[in-house]
Amino acid sequence: MLSVLRHRTYRRLFAAQVIALVGTGLATVGLSLLAYDLAGPDAGSVLGTALAIKMVAYVGLAPVISAIAHRLPPRPLLVGADLIRAAVACGLPFVTEVWQIYALIFLLQSASATFTPAFQALIPRVLPAEEDYTRALSLSRLAYDLEMVFSPALAAALLSWITYNRLFLGTVAGFLASGVLVLTAALPALRPGRAEQTPGFVHRTTRGIRLFLATPRLRALLALTLAVAAGGAMVMVNSIVYVRDHLGRATSDVPLALGSYGTGSILAALLLPRLLGRATDRTLMLPAALTSAVLLLALATGTWAGRGAWSWPALLAAWAVFGVTESVIMTPTGRLVRRSAAPEDLTAAFAAQFSLSHGCWLLVYPLAGWLGSTAGLPSAALALGAVALAAALAARHLWPAPDPDRVPHVHTGLDHGHPHLSGAQRSTAGWQHAHAFVIDDLHERWPALAGVDLPVHSGPSGAEDRA
Repeated sequence: MLSVLRHRTYRRLFAAQVIALVGTGLATVGLSLLAYDLAGPDAGSVLGTALAIKMVAYVGLAPVISAIAHRLPPRPLLVGADLIRAAVACGLPFVTEVWQIYALIFLLQSASATFTPAFQALIPRVLPAEEDYTRALSLSRLAYDLEMVFSPALAAALLSWITYNRLFLGTVAGFLASGVLVLTAALPALRPGRAEQTPGFVHRTTRGIRLFLATPRLRALLALTLAVAAGGAMVMVNSIVYVRDHLGRATSDVPLALGSYGTGSILAALLLPRLLGRATDRTLMLPAALTSAVLLLALATGTWAGRGAWSWPALLAAWAVFGVTESVIMTPTGRLVRRSAAPEDLTAAFAAQFSLSHGCWLLVYPLAGWLGSTAGLPSAALALGAVALAAALAARHLWPAPDPDRVPHVHTGLDHGHPHLSGAQRSTAGWQHAHAFVIDDLHERWPALAGVDLPVHSGPSGAEDRA
């Protein structure tokens, strides 16, 4: 996996990602302590609201910002986002009111909604080889998991000799260092394409989402994300309730439960490059979603049966499996998005994935918390298990097998001599050829399966294009 770090540009970008993650982790700890200073016992509701604001910014703003910045080269976009995040972090030590936390969090996460999709779209251009890109995805996942362990430990060490307000200085330093690394990296130039020539702000804003909804494997990916988010929400929201109330264990055991979740995710991230070299994404991701659903239903049954039926070792094992399923589904996501979008549409596609995936988490987070507190843990696990099961079955139905890259299709709305028809064969239905198929201005609908009556759809200027 580490061999991909031999690539100088990617090495700098990965270092920028890791440093920014550590800075964000320090901010998370500092923000928790700041919320407690301002709200006391109501700190949980303050942090919950801040998390909701974060998700709303991610879901609502990522496609809009992508449409506004679609013509910008990646370097000023990424560095500018880092500078905004650093400036916002500078203001956090001076917060005196709860509303100021909400305003700064919205600005911070709006900048992150700019940075992350643009960064994700840049990596496949830096690492065009599939094997290298797969290793980079696993390494990125590993960085996220290790940050969950490292940042709190670093914050605890720093808090032994500085006040929590000083933690935000680490956040500022992390974002500034990230910007410097991006600034000094040799980034590939942005290639102009059809997306850059597409008029209309609304069209650009919805381009990535329309691409997702029109591509079967991406529709399945959305369902898979919902399935794994259901299990992750149960872990992130209700771990403390399981550990303290259901099992009657000490507060110090809560980090162990969360650590088990992270360990499972790390283990899967380490193994995935080799597994993805032997099996398809679909073969690994669909069973992982079903496993998450079954485990949630088993968790509901065990919780109903009482403390004796759902022991501490069983909880640790279950949390580790939830971590494995999340990593197995989320790590190959970049491969699917890159495979399903033209180079000029990558930023829009990653922005849509960023927005829609966080929409899934925005749905299941309150479901896990509200049901857990009002109806009890078994009901929460059962409801989330039902959501995960329905999503896993939907993904299996939406993702066709086989799922080849080259897809035969027929154009009826393009004139003879059009550059796209080079090498195409004339048939009674139109011009027939096969190539790596993605949704774009010339291909607005996905081809039907061979042997099935082929649907008619519109071409780029109202002409019909039979897939």
